[in-house]
Amino acid sequence: MASLNKVLLIGNLTRDPDVRMMSNGRPVCNFGLALNRSYKDAEGNRKDETTFIDVECFGPRAEAVGRFFTKGRAIFVEGRLKLDQWESKEGEKRSAIRVVLDNFEFVDSKQDVTQNRNSVVQEQTISPPLEETNKLNESSENDLDDDVPF
Repeated sequence: MASLNKVLLIGNLTRDPDVRMMSNGRPVCNFGLALNRSYKDAEGNRKDETTFIDVECFGPRAEAVGRFFTKGRAIFVEGRLKLDQWESKEGEKRSAIRVVLDNFEFVDSKQDVTQNRNSVVQEQTISPPLEETNKLNESSENDLDDDVPF
């Protein structure tokens, strides 16, 4: 029988990402995600529902999420569900479902983030990688001009 484990979510970080190094030297990042849903109940009243989910990611993506995202920032997450099971100190069996991030994208723009923040946000924290890529491309183009023989 075939199966599919694919999750697509857009939400806001509930806390700053926590990036740590595993014993093998690979980075791992954990953060919480709030998913909001608005709907009307049977009487026509507007209701809001929030679902909280834990997300983890590894490697270069973990470093990127830790560098570019902060609490409150919107993110698009593509990943898979993972069931964690353990036994508590009292001997009770526990479990939790989390999302393992395979890919992510920025949802908001730099202007949206700075306008929606009450506190001062450092430029380095909110700069999307695309801006860095553009800067690298500009410097590469300038370097190429020096190499052209005409």
